[in-house]
Amino acid sequence: MSTMTMPFTKPHIEDRGRRVRVLFNGRFIVDTNKAKLVWESPYYPTYYFVKSDLDPSLLREFEKLQDAQVYDLVSGDRVAKGAVTEFTGNKELAGLFKVAFPAADAWFEEDEKIFVHPKDPYKRVDVLQSSRNVRVEIDGVEIAKTNKPRRTYMPLTDVRLDFLRPSETTTACPYKGVANYYNVVLPNGKIHKDVVWYYRAPLAECIQITGMAAFYDEKVDVWVDGEKQT
Repeated sequence: MSTMTMPFTKPHIEDRGRRVRVLFNGRFIVDTNKAKLVWESPYYPTYYFVKSDLDPSLLREFEKLQDAQVYDLVSGDRVAKGAVTEFTGNKELAGLFKVAFPAADAWFEEDEKIFVHPKDPYKRVDVLQSSRNVRVEIDGVEIAKTNKPRRTYMPLTDVRLDFLRPSETTTACPYKGVANYYNVVLPNGKIHKDVVWYYRAPLAECIQITGMAAFYDEKVDVWVDGEKQT
């Protein structure tokens, strides 16, 4: 992922200029063209909204903080405790609220579903072809070897498929989409859970990694052009 140094201090607020919708319990509780991106930390932004973007009948008081009021989000028989925070005392954020991302069933920017958090307009994912040799081992057993790129997405034909077992784990990335996982079962029966992942249908900007396998470098031994990575 390519990044640039943030040219501003926190909290930083930008108008998003796109339609943002938040789905909860079968209805869009937020549907607005006035969403804002707020950097609470340097890592990624969070969606904030103006007070009129959310029906107050969906809110139930949960907790009063020094500079904010926290609400439960209530729709029908569904309750997401402490899911909505309205800011009152902070000068930059006063009058805005945010919805905890995991509390909603789905988020959409325009008509595209988004995952984990909004995409940061100051970051991008680069997908580049490479001819460097990469070898992956676990406990001394070679699991994969390829001349394809790093962080290492490689064709499944370069992976020892006889060691892979499907996992029920899924995770999501705002830049690549939803990932599925494999466990690795070594010849001695030892199981390494969720060390391999792949994207069945990645987002358009990363379409080149469709169906390719990646390994957690932190959990395996990796050699690139014959040199062990540390």
